[in-house]
Amino acid sequence: MRHLPYFCRGQVVRGFGRGSKQLGIPTANFPEQVVDNLPADVSTGIYYGWASVGNGDVHKMVVSIGWNPYYKNTKKSMETHIMHTFQEDFYGEILNVAIVGYLRPEKNFDSLESLISAIQADIEEAKKRLDLPEHLKFKEDNFFQVPKNKIMNGH
Repeated sequence: MRHLPYFCRGQVVRGFGRGSKQLGIPTANFPEQVVDNLPADVSTGIYYGWASVGNGDVHKMVVSIGWNPYYKNTKKSMETHIMHTFQEDFYGEILNVAIVGYLRPEKNFDSLESLISAIQADIEEAKKRLDLPEHLKFKEDNFFQVPKNKIMNGH
């Protein structure tokens, strides 16, 4: 975890179509190359931080990195839930993410309801932690001022 904060950006791609439809919690998905370039010591689990779409405003977010055991994924994914209501989808836009903290390990759930309940608890906990000065400062990071035509990992 010594890589936190971790900054990455990439084009939003279509995911499994579950976030909004089954969970009521829309997520933005990174392409495989962004996930594949995560530092080796970033373990799977639920993280929190800041995100923006293109050159838009910076919002609080939670991100799931891993295999989504409930859905038995065969590919590792990185799914970001931005705590903001967007009027439309933004597939193809550049998503900028600053991961600043870790919430919990990835785990399986015995029902869709318990998964949704855990995600909602993660969101509430992330909101609180992101108000702390040591995390709030990253909202203003220069990373979010970079031209949107660049796709890169790292900072």
